[in-house]
Amino acid sequence: MSLDVKKYGVKDIVKIPLYYSKRNAIVIAGLKILSGLSSTLCMLAIAKFINATVLVFNGQGSYSSIIFSVFLVAVCTAYLWFSPHIVALAETKLENKLRESLRVSLVEKVASLKYNYIENQESWDLISRVCKQPEIQCTEAYGQFFNMVSLIISILGVFTVLFTQVWWSAVIILLISVPLFMLAIKGGNATYQADREVEKYNRKVEYLSDVLIGRDAVEERTLFSFSRKVNEKWHEKYEKARKLQLKVRIKWFIKVKSGGIIIALLSSIIILILIFPVKSGALSIGLFISIINNLISLISNLSWQLPECADQLARNKGYLIDLENFLKLEHKEEFLDKPSELPIKISTLEFKNVSFKYPGMDRYILENMSFKIEQGKNYAFVGANGAGKTTITKLITGLYEDFEGEIIINGLSIKEYSQSKLKSMFSVVYQDFARYYISFKDNVAFGNINNCSMEDIEKALNIVDLKNEVEVLPKGIESNLGKVRQGGVDLSGGQWQRIAMSRAIVSSASCIILDEPTAALDPISESDVYRRFEEISRGETTIFISHRLASTKLADEIFVISNGRIVERGSYTELMNINGIYAEMFESQKSWYINN
Repeated sequence: MSLDVKKYGVKDIVKIPLYYSKRNAIVIAGLKILSGLSSTLCMLAIAKFINATVLVFNGQGSYSSIIFSVFLVAVCTAYLWFSPHIVALAETKLENKLRESLRVSLVEKVASLKYNYIENQESWDLISRVCKQPEIQCTEAYGQFFNMVSLIISILGVFTVLFTQVWWSAVIILLISVPLFMLAIKGGNATYQADREVEKYNRKVEYLSDVLIGRDAVEERTLFSFSRKVNEKWHEKYEKARKLQLKVRIKWFIKVKSGGIIIALLSSIIILILIFPVKSGALSIGLFISIINNLISLISNLSWQLPECADQLARNKGYLIDLENFLKLEHKEEFLDKPSELPIKISTLEFKNVSFKYPGMDRYILENMSFKIEQGKNYAFVGANGAGKTTITKLITGLYEDFEGEIIINGLSIKEYSQSKLKSMFSVVYQDFARYYISFKDNVAFGNINNCSMEDIEKALNIVDLKNEVEVLPKGIESNLGKVRQGGVDLSGGQWQRIAMSRAIVSSASCIILDEPTAALDPISESDVYRRFEEISRGETTIFISHRLASTKLADEIFVISNGRIVERGSYTELMNINGIYAEMFESQKSWYINN
């Protein structure tokens, strides 16, 4: 079965592992089912052994019957001892197979989702629950399901023996066990719902834990000594999660275990009653002892293990419901496509009365915005935080599709282009760029996965002034970055930003967008990088988004945005002559560039 949009139920707990690793799934199921049968066979073998021993002791039987009984008990015991180890090995193999296949499938599904789901808190919670170690979730669910099957087989074995000997005792216990099982199912559903709520707190707890012990915050943690305060916040979130879980678990624990106490009392009465058929000879001593032993085991199974299995089944079913809802999220397979190897040159890009608001919001981020960008020119968007600058880049690159008005590229609506074509047109460096803990070379080469030569990489590093830094690294451009791998090297924030910019430079895109990518650089270094960038990008189209206005002097046209609208436009000289918003912003920053 593939991960299709459909109704998911308990049967899929079995079907998913069977689909991805049939051999290991069959081994696990077969061994667990045999374990359930073995416990019943072992009970009968023990009864036979006791009866044969009594007969030999009374001079009425032979030693051969004892030897055979001992052999049966030894085989059953050995199997029950060895099989968990074989099952554990098969489960490890199944988990690895699921990691290689199921996990990859889910990652691809996430990558193909519409962008608005990533920024929505509720849908991101759902994605996190489904994609957090799915291979472990599915392996454990499969094993737990067949643990329950094995347990039921074992219980039915005891019931069968009881029914053939003292039928009414089996009926009474069965009548109590069924509602107990159903109660456990309800408890499992309630527990999973609580776990869903707890997950929201757990993510905050994990984040605060990383702040307390992670490397990224070590300098500020030492300097500002905020550990005690953050630890209080961590404890507060942790306690909320713990108490929420505990409250639900205690409630259902009391209900389920109350039923278990009733079963224990009834079983004790049944054991006392069974003495009479033993005295009359209707029940052999061996079978009596074996039944007592298994009744004690049955009490444990019905009071503890079976409710626990039902609880796990309900929670695993809850995971499948989440999986079903996750797969219903709208996605496009073309989001997985690589940039076209034949990129389209952008001659013109135009916004015509474009308005946009984020899903679930009433306020428009952009309102009736219109502008035109032409090939080979440099453009800049400036404005206060929240003015809508980054939103423009997300609309240009096709991340958001639900806008009003028209976005036209080379005379065609942006909606006419495939994702592969759009990816080939644009290269973006965001302020919150990614840091890849892989080799320096691959960090840059990611900018052009179709065709990136060493010459392109060296040229880009020279533009962003990183060539000298690379030469002093232990393994040069092949050095691993970050501390994930042994021998990895750390870089400064400014160096990481230059790497992000180099990815844009090696791209074959005809329009490069720089969205506040130089925030970690000093103003003079920033201006130098922009100047170098402007030189290499001659003939191509560039869009700068920056709070630092000195860099915008390089732009052929500057768009000043306020409250989702373009309030001023023109070259640096034209805007300074207008003496409006741009001129006021520039004058307020003038001292930053006094040496420029």
